[in-house]
Amino acid sequence: MITSLANERIKAIRKLQDRKARQESGLFYVEGLRIVGAMAEQAGGRSAAIETLVVAPDLLKSDFGRQLVAAQQSRGVPVMEVSSEVFQRISLKEGPQGIAAVVRQRWTPLEAVQLDEQSGVWVALDSVADPGNLGTILRTLDAVGGQGVILLDQSTDPYDPSAVRASMGALFSLTLVKASLAEFASYKRKRGWTVVGTSDKARTDYHKYRYPQPLIVLMGSERQGLQEQHLALCDEVVSIPMLGKSDSLNLAVATAVVLYEILNQRRDQK
Repeated sequence: MITSLANERIKAIRKLQDRKARQESGLFYVEGLRIVGAMAEQAGGRSAAIETLVVAPDLLKSDFGRQLVAAQQSRGVPVMEVSSEVFQRISLKEGPQGIAAVVRQRWTPLEAVQLDEQSGVWVALDSVADPGNLGTILRTLDAVGGQGVILLDQSTDPYDPSAVRASMGALFSLTLVKASLAEFASYKRKRGWTVVGTSDKARTDYHKYRYPQPLIVLMGSERQGLQEQHLALCDEVVSIPMLGKSDSLNLAVATAVVLYEILNQRRDQK
């Protein structure tokens, strides 16, 4: 059992709070019964994605948690036991539950993206800055049965602790892609992808547009929205009506409004 914060393995875990360390190592940190359980369930036979389970026996009171640890051990996943004091110092939560994991990131190259002809919905995000927004978009996309997210240019990290927490496990069931705008534009033309964007200046109401299958919903940054170079890639641009004094919606909320409109149209067609 590790009882010192000076332990090199503990130092490495604490560094995963920083994006640079996550990028260099290809790892990230998750914590809590629900999210570690969701990750293990999605990993299924690919449990090698879990590099190490971190367990504080004195804090792990849940039978589900103990069973989860035993199941992962039986699959060959290393388990690192730490004291409750050490776990509390590396914890990012109030009232830590005594279970966490160091996990291998999963990225898919843009050239491998395949849109499901029957129900494929993707979201492409330009320079999204808030990891909480990104995590919420991941959670919503998973809820409507979407396939994945394409992060363009300088977007925030989906493996940031705030994004992981906000995704509520959806991070592990979606495909994640990083690409430049130029790469995205090239593959859009090559593959014939349909891209729908949003803008408050668009004349087409988001509710009246008939969304084709499959498609990619392109959303802009929180601060600037979609710029001219993004709008030029769109096959259609829709607007969400604003009837009060506010002139815009939160990025995650706006994305959810459009995604659920797509879902409802497909449900009506069935």
